[in-house]
Amino acid sequence: MRIRVAARAELPLLQDIERAAGEAFRPLGMEEIADDEPLPLDVLEAYRGAGRAWVAVDGEDRPVAYLLMDAVDGAAHIEQVSVHPDAARRGVGRALIEHLAAAAREQGLTALTLTTFAEVPWNAPYYTRLGFRHVGEDDPALTEGLRAISRAEAAHGLAAWPRVCMRRELPTP
Repeated sequence: MRIRVAARAELPLLQDIERAAGEAFRPLGMEEIADDEPLPLDVLEAYRGAGRAWVAVDGEDRPVAYLLMDAVDGAAHIEQVSVHPDAARRGVGRALIEHLAAAAREQGLTALTLTTFAEVPWNAPYYTRLGFRHVGEDDPALTEGLRAISRAEAAHGLAAWPRVCMRRELPTP
């Protein structure tokens, strides 16, 4: 598997990956998440143009997963990571996150952060296995930027299910 920056022509494929990955939420009674539309092409292009959209590609150089990153309060914030179901459970998501960790260290960022569903098995429990920890209300690692992201997600309707902020420190080189 190879990871590289997404190409402009691949952005519709990223939307398709997001839709396919979202279907896993339907059996959990999270139809709203399954039906949620992916980010629009212009937003994906902004990530791509800034070099903050990576894809994992198959042997034919076709994206099977992607990751979007924002810099938030000195950390690389995982805005989105999605793996097509056909490529799931093969370490693709982990590889994207490790790729981001290496890129973040090179940029002088100190941690990886994300927000996710607390009780979905491939969300918070998965990220815990990857070295992330929950960041509670009283934790100094719950920065203003993470609070703002949580508020925006709640306004988008994601707070209907328990959500958590998570953080993984990056070792200094």
